[in-house]
Amino acid sequence: MKDGMKNGTENEVKLSSKLWLSAADSMCGVLCGIVTGGGMTYFYTKWMGLNTEYASVVWLLFAIWNAVNDPLFGFISDHTKSKIGRRIPYIRYGAPFYGLIFILMWVPYLFGRSQMAVSIQMLSMLFLFDTLYTAIATALYVMPYEMTVDNKTRASIFIFKIIFGVISLGGPMVLLPLIEPDPHDDPTFFRLVLLGIGVVAAVIILISTYFYKELDYVKDEEQPGFFKALAECFKNKPFLIFEVLSFTTQLINTALMQGVLYYFAETRIKMELCYTPMVIGAVAGMFIFKIMTNKLGVKKSLLFLCFEFGLACLMMAFFGNVTFVAVIGFFCAGIGYTGCMFSVPLMNGDVIDFDETRTGLRREGMYAGINSFITKPALSIAQALFLTIWKAYGYDQSLGAGLQSDRAKKGLLIAWMIVPAISLIISGISILFYPLDGKEWDDKKKEIIRKHKEKEAQYENQSK
Repeated sequence: MKDGMKNGTENEVKLSSKLWLSAADSMCGVLCGIVTGGGMTYFYTKWMGLNTEYASVVWLLFAIWNAVNDPLFGFISDHTKSKIGRRIPYIRYGAPFYGLIFILMWVPYLFGRSQMAVSIQMLSMLFLFDTLYTAIATALYVMPYEMTVDNKTRASIFIFKIIFGVISLGGPMVLLPLIEPDPHDDPTFFRLVLLGIGVVAAVIILISTYFYKELDYVKDEEQPGFFKALAECFKNKPFLIFEVLSFTTQLINTALMQGVLYYFAETRIKMELCYTPMVIGAVAGMFIFKIMTNKLGVKKSLLFLCFEFGLACLMMAFFGNVTFVAVIGFFCAGIGYTGCMFSVPLMNGDVIDFDETRTGLRREGMYAGINSFITKPALSIAQALFLTIWKAYGYDQSLGAGLQSDRAKKGLLIAWMIVPAISLIISGISILFYPLDGKEWDDKKKEIIRKHKEKEAQYENQSK
């Protein structure tokens, strides 16, 4: 019998499964973070000499493919039929190529030294890398939903994903400034370090696939065509409510990261006074949301998230230049960040489980793809709103750090925090209408588990 199913309930997923899945997800994110977090643009423009206008065009062309490939690969993985599952083949067999393309990205002048040749190299490498990243990352993202339906078990998986996520989030930020070569430096050390990271990441991702499994019977179910599958997702009311919060989460992450360096430069508040309570808040958040989810359910924990995080953003928007308020604000932001990384994926799992009660099918890939398609514009919207609002308050980009007018400094806080605050308020209101809560939903989850057990047992008997 498959790990996790017994007597109509779900046992705890093995610790090794949680660790390997989280490690694979983290290493997949590390490579992506290095590429999209400035490493590729720096190397191709600063060291290989690509004109910034050419690089901008490359990223614009890439953005078109990046927008459509998520639902496409979600649909493809849902329709995959393989002895080892629908998702695992992409993780296991894609990992070596993912590592290889990552390594080749840093080999200079593969197609020549002209501006056009370097542009083609950058675009083709981005295209290949992101294709493999999407196939692997989508499969890793939905794997907890494949492994278990029980929210307590899923929550324990997401705790490990949050812990390992520190590596994928902070690793590129720390590493790249230390190893990036100047325009006339020898890039050998830089390339060797990235070669090692690429090999290690590929090996970890590949090995991880031997420590978790999918439900076997699902791969033989007939899935609908692309447009019908797309329509069914948007008929799912809880999914639409989820997208409001998911979009907000992406918007907040982008906005907070974008404004934080300006904040420390203009307010002169010491960074360590803010980051220390933020880390403490993030750790506390793991315990808070785990307890709340287990005791009160996903819906109530999300309402708390929106209230707590939204209040912190409002405080920072109007009083963030006061050190005491900043310490409290960053502490609450740490709690809120963990809540977004913990409770929002649990909500996503419930939405997918609810879809199964409607359609009788498991369609995790399609939901993950559409979610990425909808939320990606939040990256651009957050940046555009921040600059537009701050400009309206008199921001002068020609001035050095700390030299903005008093009005512009107040405007920085508003531009940085007011959009996340409003977004969280809207999300909180939408969650009031979220129906997947209470005993009735808990009973439906138990029924889903019972059906999984029956279908899996039937599949195993037919396979003998």
